[in-house]
Amino acid sequence: MNFDVLLSHYRAKACVVSVEFFPDGTYGNIRVVAGNKAHCDDMAALNHPFEPGCPYEACFPKNPNFEDHCFRCIRDGKPLHAYVDLYMMGLWLNMFLMPLDSDQENIGYCIYCYDVAPKADSSAMADLSADTAADVLKACIKLRGSQNIRQAFQEVIEDIGAICGSDHCCVLLTDDEKHECTTFAEFLREGSCLYPMSRYIQGFYEIAQTWPDTLAGSTCIIIKDEHDMEKLQEQNPIWKASLEQAGVKTVVLYPLRHGGELLGYMWALNFNVENVLKIKETLELTTFFLASEISNYLLLDKLKILSTIDTLTSVRNRNEMNNRVDRIVAGNEPVPQGVLFADLNGLKRVNDEQGHAAGDMMLRAAASILQSVFHDGEVYRAGGDEFMILVNEISEDDVQDRVARVHFLSGKTENVRFSIGVCYGKKNIRKAMRLADERMYAFKNGYYEAHPELKYR
Repeated sequence: MNFDVLLSHYRAKACVVSVEFFPDGTYGNIRVVAGNKAHCDDMAALNHPFEPGCPYEACFPKNPNFEDHCFRCIRDGKPLHAYVDLYMMGLWLNMFLMPLDSDQENIGYCIYCYDVAPKADSSAMADLSADTAADVLKACIKLRGSQNIRQAFQEVIEDIGAICGSDHCCVLLTDDEKHECTTFAEFLREGSCLYPMSRYIQGFYEIAQTWPDTLAGSTCIIIKDEHDMEKLQEQNPIWKASLEQAGVKTVVLYPLRHGGELLGYMWALNFNVENVLKIKETLELTTFFLASEISNYLLLDKLKILSTIDTLTSVRNRNEMNNRVDRIVAGNEPVPQGVLFADLNGLKRVNDEQGHAAGDMMLRAAASILQSVFHDGEVYRAGGDEFMILVNEISEDDVQDRVARVHFLSGKTENVRFSIGVCYGKKNIRKAMRLADERMYAFKNGYYEAHPELKYR
């Protein structure tokens, strides 16, 4: 067959790929044996002049998923299409593979037609089989139509487990600042020999850290047989050993990326390898939407934290304090047994004499003491140097013991000193707050009577 004549009819970038077949059903060398003008021009623009018969990695990034697609296209004699995020290059790849006849027993051929773009094309993403499109649409509806995103993700991951015919599916988030992983959603098939992620989560971040190198720019990792496991042993022996120990035979793993940020991973373990192409097509697009929803969830969670936490001291802020009091007044929450106000003595003096950076350090130290002593309560920064503490269930003696503990710990610091007022057992939150505030100021007046030199400093 004259490949050059065949390719001359293609206006888009196209080439002919050959795959070497072995008797055991595996493949060997994959080469680009011919290319049309658009392909050759593309290679020249990348300073890689095309040479017919070269190993495919001389033209394209080495990728086991690309190799598997070429192998399956030729072996099964069926055209394949994939739309892939080349995140390492900031590009999207739209690729088509079409099998060709071959007059050689151990060499097969296919046409590889491709195009790249810097942005995702919604029409290309929607070019799916009816079954796959229905599965992806179902997932999107659940994610967008639910008020409880965690519950929606749980339902979606269970659906993905059924689609993949897998023993275990999981969405795992990674936190590079804390060096830890958390399970966001998980499905474990009843009767499976596998265990939930809670068994492995401690220290699992070290294993997850090895995945980017194993992916090496690929959109996913697919391990479908012993041959793939042998390759994994060469690439990532640490992960391979953990899979073997857990009883995992097959894996499909996708990174969850959004806006250039790696959020975590989704995988299916011991999946139905007969449907590997449908699984890949489904997960390729589903993970795109999952990552977007997770990113939104994490952003809203972060904004919620920022709206409720005092950024300087990391205790709850005045806005959250007012919301809590409003809920108590409305009868939606019980009145805490212990209500305390704590004022930091001498902050103005420290700000004036040592600067506001020293004053900020003093406030952080004060908040740390209050949080450590009232670990089972809620500490709010009510104002500049004033804190409110609410404790739901506590005895009056315990409240007094903890106030003494606060004074003891603050006495160990250079300049943290508190005036504290306590109200215990009142049924009216507003009245309890007023009494605690009055008692705090009475304590403060006594403090300045004992230390008159500090009164105006």
